[in-house]
Amino acid sequence: MSSTRDGQERDEQQQPPPTTTDAGIPVASDEFSLTVGPTGPVLLQDSYLIEKMAQFNRERVPERVVHAKGSGAFGYFEVTADVTQWTKAAFLNKVGKRTPLLIRFSEVAGEIGYPDTTRDPRGFAIKFYTEQGNYDMVGNNTPTFFMRDPQKFQDFIHSQKRLPDTGLRSNNMQWDYWTLSPESAHQVTILMSDRGTPRTWRHMNGYSSHTYMWENAAGKKVWVKYHFKTEQGIQNFSDAEATAMAGQDPDYHRRDLNTAIAKKDHPSWRLEMQIMPFEDAASYRFNPFDLTKVWPHKDYPPITVGRMVLDRNPANFFAEIELAAFQPNNLVPGIGPSPDKMLLARLFSYADTHRYRIGTNYEQLPVNRPLAEAATLGTSRSTRRTATAAPRPTRSATMIRAGSWRPARSCGRPTWRTRTTTTSSSPACSTGR
Repeated sequence: MSSTRDGQERDEQQQPPPTTTDAGIPVASDEFSLTVGPTGPVLLQDSYLIEKMAQFNRERVPERVVHAKGSGAFGYFEVTADVTQWTKAAFLNKVGKRTPLLIRFSEVAGEIGYPDTTRDPRGFAIKFYTEQGNYDMVGNNTPTFFMRDPQKFQDFIHSQKRLPDTGLRSNNMQWDYWTLSPESAHQVTILMSDRGTPRTWRHMNGYSSHTYMWENAAGKKVWVKYHFKTEQGIQNFSDAEATAMAGQDPDYHRRDLNTAIAKKDHPSWRLEMQIMPFEDAASYRFNPFDLTKVWPHKDYPPITVGRMVLDRNPANFFAEIELAAFQPNNLVPGIGPSPDKMLLARLFSYADTHRYRIGTNYEQLPVNRPLAEAATLGTSRSTRRTATAAPRPTRSATMIRAGSWRPARSCGRPTWRTRTTTTSSSPACSTGR
């Protein structure tokens, strides 16, 4: 009798859990709708059928306008050298410290179904889940880009997409833009080399491309560029190999990354920083904030400061990759922007596209939610997903600490000086108005 009961318990344990509605209620059937008799019409009261159809009709979000095709993985960043002389960022304040992260690799021009191995720059976007909030670095596998002014960005992307009349891509349209924009020559040269067709995401480097500012605890500032150097070694396809693979396996890069991590062949990158003294920028031989140029290594030798390792595949591709939102305005204390015109435009553009694509509360989605508790004053936005509220929702923490309705005299935002202009906090912010 006992053995029979034990066998029944094992069978029950091996049975998959019952299907439920989104409210957690067990459903009667996954195969049959509720009808009037066995052959009668479907009833509107079959709420589970209605729920499934309604969810199915809404289960996609608009694809990204650029960087639509991609994939990613989770891992960690480990500090390997003391950088506190340059930045006060908490996640970089101790050798050996590890910070969890998410990375998304992508193509720039292709749509969601486009082949992975097409000649194109690759996106290299990282979200660091730090104790001071999320820090996002949105870069590429190239240290430069096609333009230095954001006024031209939308026109450039349109030239890489499809013609409005035929819906076809056009080499003439692409080259019209490039040849009429001579500042794109550096990036075009890189793109047309073997670096334009990396063999895998694991075998390519990643770069911030933009210049950023680091500030230490004493307020001293430096300019920096990030170089993530692959520890797997650089490997590229020839043009013929890339074209052939596009037909054999359009998801080749996505499959390669997922397979490598599943086999515990965890890819890694070494972070090297180029560091420019703050004062050098004003007298350097060219504009160091120009996105179409690189800093010569002989002038500013790369310094190894950390290591990134990817060791976990997403459990749900849509929830953790498609809904991931990276934005360069997510800058933690100790890291700030530079006068790079392209970067400054992206500080607005990326967050704005996420609000359109996945909703105003996209940062409350699990993959985008910071480990640090968000004490935002936005309490009643549409589709809010969390119930956390600031201690006093009508006053900011700055006002509460000051014991007054007036803000503190400074917002503490990074400031910089270029050859022609000085940019700082807004007058209303810096004067307390």
